[in-house]
Amino acid sequence: MTVADVMTRKVVSVTAATPFKDIAEALITGSISAVPVTGDDGHVIGMVSEADLLCKEEFREEFYREGYRPPLRARLRHPKGKQKANGDTAADLMTSPAIAVSPTASAVTAARLMDAHDVKRLAVVAPNGRLVGMVSRRDLVKVFVRSDAEIAVEVRDDVLDRSLWVDTSGVTVSVDNGVVTLSGQMDRRTEAGIAARMTGRVNGVVEVINKLTWKHDDSAWEAR
Repeated sequence: MTVADVMTRKVVSVTAATPFKDIAEALITGSISAVPVTGDDGHVIGMVSEADLLCKEEFREEFYREGYRPPLRARLRHPKGKQKANGDTAADLMTSPAIAVSPTASAVTAARLMDAHDVKRLAVVAPNGRLVGMVSRRDLVKVFVRSDAEIAVEVRDDVLDRSLWVDTSGVTVSVDNGVVTLSGQMDRRTEAGIAARMTGRVNGVVEVINKLTWKHDDSAWEAR
């Protein structure tokens, strides 16, 4: 499954000159947690999130001469917190450059990018750099809401019958809440292992229970 399969295509965006309050209104009205910032040519130049806006509230002086200083972990995560607290436009508030992904990238790639950069959403950009969508953690969770029937068909047709190039007529596939159970018999032990590993790569599979048996144990030969 690619980013294009799960991304949000109708994206609310702002420009570098968009005022603070207009950004806040866009987030609330659109029920979204971040907006991409685009230049005059439609290219993504940054991202403004709820966390960026909340810097203004976080650093607001609650008591006279309070001199608030965030914890070290927060300073490392948001080193420009104080600077953003004084920002009035998207250019002042945005995180730049925005972490972006191609619409043709896999959902796995998007998930790894989010984890590597500790972000909850990515701008989706075309090869020319223009914004074409947004993908969030919630969008990626859609991968796991495929029906058991859909998963079973893909495992049977694409993995067992098409990809392995061996006799899989003795294999039975059952799926329950995304958990795939492979049972039956194959010719070789290594082929059974490959079938289980490839099944685990199918979108929507939560777990693979491998109950396959085999006629010939060729694992020792594979290890040579």
